[in-house]
Amino acid sequence: MARSAEASSGAAMAATRLELNLMRLLSRCEALAAERRDPEEWRLEKYVAALEDMLRELKKQSSKPAPELLNEYSRKVDFLKGLLEAEKLSSSMEKALANQFLAPGRTPTTAKERTPATKTVHLQTKARCTGQMRSELLGTDPLATDDSEELSIRKRKGLASDEKQSAVELDAVLQHHQDMQEKLAEEMLSLARSLKNNTLAAQNVIKQDNQTLSHSLRMADQSFEKLKDESDRLEQHAKKSVDWLLWIMLIVVCFIFISMILFIRIFPKLK
Repeated sequence: MARSAEASSGAAMAATRLELNLMRLLSRCEALAAERRDPEEWRLEKYVAALEDMLRELKKQSSKPAPELLNEYSRKVDFLKGLLEAEKLSSSMEKALANQFLAPGRTPTTAKERTPATKTVHLQTKARCTGQMRSELLGTDPLATDDSEELSIRKRKGLASDEKQSAVELDAVLQHHQDMQEKLAEEMLSLARSLKNNTLAAQNVIKQDNQTLSHSLRMADQSFEKLKDESDRLEQHAKKSVDWLLWIMLIVVCFIFISMILFIRIFPKLK
């Protein structure tokens, strides 16, 4: 019985140690995700893979945590994994759409956190994707936009405690995200109005061109009909002229022939 008690105690300590390691690595991953990373950064991806392995081992333990806590761990690991997959997408529109479907954690990982770190990371990622979409829309440099955003966030940080710093940062990210969404909506609305006006102007020009072309076709048809009528009249006139000339020539020939006969009868041949 003593040996079985020691074995169960050792298993509980092992499970607790594994859970502590998972919490520490999860907190480290959340901190890395909140930072701006280079495209060649590999640590976060390796750490997330290690988190998945540790989470699977923790679920296999006999003295595993409560199901709600395991679900929370799984939710945060899936969030980090989805965040990495979203960063690999090419366009900012696809990144923003993928981030919309990510579900951050509901509870803080450590006791020092006032709000869940994954929620803060989610808001920062949304703001970054919105800034990139705005930069692509306006043709500005997205890196400069990200630098200005991070610089404005860092300037808001003071020498307060960790809880106050986290709350101020979250408020700043939320306000900045809301401002960016409002500006983006206004710019998209302005572009939509401009596109609508250009479309209406082009439609009016095309309509006027169609009307001009239809008028030209009608005038051409009328001219063709008039030309055809004049050609028919000219042809009939030419036929009439040829007929009169033929009759005149016949009359002249007959007159000359009769005159010659009379001349011969009146003036006989001299011997």
